[in-house]
Amino acid sequence: MNRILNFSNHLTPEIIIQLYRNGIFLMAKARSDENVILVEPERRALLPITDFYCPKSLIRFCKKNPFEITMNKSFDEVLINCATVGRKESWINNYIQERFIELHKMGYAHSIECWKEQKLVGGIYGISLGSCFFAESMFSKISNASKFALINLVSRLWKLDYSILDVQFINDHLKQFGVFEISRKEFKHKLFCALKTSKKFDTDFYLETDPFSVVLEFLQAINIKS
Repeated sequence: MNRILNFSNHLTPEIIIQLYRNGIFLMAKARSDENVILVEPERRALLPITDFYCPKSLIRFCKKNPFEITMNKSFDEVLINCATVGRKESWINNYIQERFIELHKMGYAHSIECWKEQKLVGGIYGISLGSCFFAESMFSKISNASKFALINLVSRLWKLDYSILDVQFINDHLKQFGVFEISRKEFKHKLFCALKTSKKFDTDFYLETDPFSVVLEFLQAINIKS
């Protein structure tokens, strides 16, 4: 059974980080709801990093370099789009939105953006702690934009030697990438180990390396394994 610990709308960014360090994340029952619930799933969904599976058709698409990719350029806009684009309802309410913008300013929350003709068309955001990245949500305004953002995220985690990519729950969209579940106890152990290692998600290696070359390197590596 998933643990819903309590309702709260008085969580500081510092408390939220401690919750994530303990495997607990925030959700709202609806975008219009003023409160949030603290969730600790019985089964935790992870995406593999080194063993990430990418369909052949998507590999071919990504190799065309279809979008311009940036990082942390439009965090607020990515967050709002994740809450609203293509959704009748959202677990991202205004309270979560405000706290995550604070976490972004503090250097914990990050976004990857996809651009087409200078317009934001897709993206993903989450929290980085130790060698764990907690992916929160992604959006797409045109076909495959969110998938390209996800692959750029995983490429970065692979390049920086992260150990965990948490996606909270399994859904049909993530099944194509090899998503899997582990128990709450196993996740907490993995997270405990991951937090011992310090990683810098927004490292400046991208200033010296073309982001697309990292994607190509990553796709080649996983393609050889498959």
